[in-house]
Amino acid sequence: MEASSSTSHDPALFHAPLLHHPRRRSSRPLKGFAVIFGSVVFLLSLVILIVNQSPEPLASNPSSVTEAGSYSMAAQPRGIAEGVSAKSNPSLFDKVGFNWTNALFYWQRTAYHFQPQKNWMNDPDGPLYHKGWYHLFYQYNPDSAIWGNITWGHAVSKDLIHWFYLPLAMVPDQWYDINGCWTGSATLLPDGRIVMLYTGSTNESVQVQNLAYPANLSDPLLLQWLKYPGNPVVVPPTGIEDNEFRDPTTAWLGPDGSWRITVGTRFNTTIGTALVFQTTNFSDYQLLDGVLHAVPGTGMWECVDFYPVAINGSVGLDTTALGPGIKHVLKASLDDTKVDHYAIGTYDMITDKWTPDNPEEDVGIGLKVDYGRYYASKTFFDQSKQRRILYGWVNETDTEADDLEKGWASIQTIPRSVLYDNKTGTHLLQWPVEEVESLRLNATVFKDVVVEAGSVVPLDIGTATQLDILAEFEIETLVSNSTEDEVSDCGDGAVDRSTYGPFGVLVIADDSLSELTPLYFRPLNISDGSLETYFCADETRSSKAPDVTKRVYGGKVPVLDDENYKMRVLVDHSVVESFGEGGRTVITSRVYPTEAIYGAARLFLFNNASGVNVKATLKIWEMNSAFIRPFPFEETLFQEMVAST
Repeated sequence: MEASSSTSHDPALFHAPLLHHPRRRSSRPLKGFAVIFGSVVFLLSLVILIVNQSPEPLASNPSSVTEAGSYSMAAQPRGIAEGVSAKSNPSLFDKVGFNWTNALFYWQRTAYHFQPQKNWMNDPDGPLYHKGWYHLFYQYNPDSAIWGNITWGHAVSKDLIHWFYLPLAMVPDQWYDINGCWTGSATLLPDGRIVMLYTGSTNESVQVQNLAYPANLSDPLLLQWLKYPGNPVVVPPTGIEDNEFRDPTTAWLGPDGSWRITVGTRFNTTIGTALVFQTTNFSDYQLLDGVLHAVPGTGMWECVDFYPVAINGSVGLDTTALGPGIKHVLKASLDDTKVDHYAIGTYDMITDKWTPDNPEEDVGIGLKVDYGRYYASKTFFDQSKQRRILYGWVNETDTEADDLEKGWASIQTIPRSVLYDNKTGTHLLQWPVEEVESLRLNATVFKDVVVEAGSVVPLDIGTATQLDILAEFEIETLVSNSTEDEVSDCGDGAVDRSTYGPFGVLVIADDSLSELTPLYFRPLNISDGSLETYFCADETRSSKAPDVTKRVYGGKVPVLDDENYKMRVLVDHSVVESFGEGGRTVITSRVYPTEAIYGAARLFLFNNASGVNVKATLKIWEMNSAFIRPFPFEETLFQEMVAST
């Protein structure tokens, strides 16, 4: 929903030179609201900068710097020795550290993405909807901004956007999870019961699967959780490594009346595998013959997800849905590459085997859930709106030292709805949940803006730190060129020119373009004379700081004959989520600018193609904060709200 009316702008905007030869622009008139907003931002920045003169660090737990010990000299990423995927960035330890200030750290914290008040977070766990509340559990370290001592954090929301922090749901206090309460999934049973299966790391660092359940189902907030006295309920089968067996899925009901779950593992260190277990009571399990699926060369599979999609692409489906008109998605998080891959295929409910539609794009060798900084995703079926919702963990790309100083690390993406793309028949469509539109404030519209080959066009919207951008591009060919482009995929970034691209938007950029993050399409001539399009994000000039990871991300995106080039971009301080062609290809980026912050952040169009002009139409909303905070137990209004649900 829009909070205010739109403003249209004349497309006759001034053009700037090529991206790699920027020049400073003259100031532009600002609308009244932008002047007021800019003044407020300036005052806030000034206050923060004054506060920054204090010698006290921003970290909520300064002693954790000492506790972290030799983090900068670690021989391998944090978490590997404990049997989980990497939870730090050792490749950056040889970089010269940037002199971050508290004002810069403060700017990096998001306004409408979920993140804890402080400390470390990673995988989303057991999302569900219960008595009017959406529940998100997550891997959390209550003691520090680095990975370790993993417990289950807990938050609730009425709309998937405005979250309230709750007390910890589960802590590692039993022999079967004393080294960590790791990732798990929720299953809602037909009789209303909720079962939660999660991986525990035992006192001997063996990965086992455990059962937990709410102490009081009548409590809408599900504040108390009980661990099954007979835990663990599943242990590593013979032939499976003790520390490579984790992350049970939501269960689905088979035609024989028994439930099934799948758990990720590997064979012979290189064959990524999903095992299937059968149960009737969630406390006793039988390993079924064979495997759900396995792919050589993909390594350890963790955070496996398995769910049905309707081929008419209309609504989400309950995890148990079977029958005609349904395909199944198998997704795995690849421990070796830290990338989430998926494939669409057919599930045989009799043999409990899954087969990909296209073996050349099998799990781990084909499509990615997200082509950027994104991992350990998990879906759930929202029975209140008949939709499937996807969460994903977005790690920092700075150093552990920086995270310890600022006192927090990691965010979750905006929840996304997931549907089968019945136009291509090969992709899923991911799209931000409709509730995020409640944060939209004033809108600005630009119609038919011509962006000439090799130019940059400023978009006069004022400060550009929190945005929701819808953009559509048409190309006008200037040259006849049927030869194959020498550039491949996303190239070396937005400075790498080809005939038809790149073109798109520059977000979190400053006026001089000394810092910028291009999000772009790159259509390429291929050998048969057709166009093959890539959707990309270029972080290489997103920050002047040397000690942050800055990469070019992207993947192929189908653009059909009757379609223009369309993108949606959510900008929220240090995170940028980009959706190409309705969500066929999605990229999440982390950016840590040193100049393009607060009132200095700007938005531009650009076209660095050599052979086309581009015509762009955009609608851009400023976004409000989600005001994520602790649950107000003492407020009568909220007590009455909870009682009414």
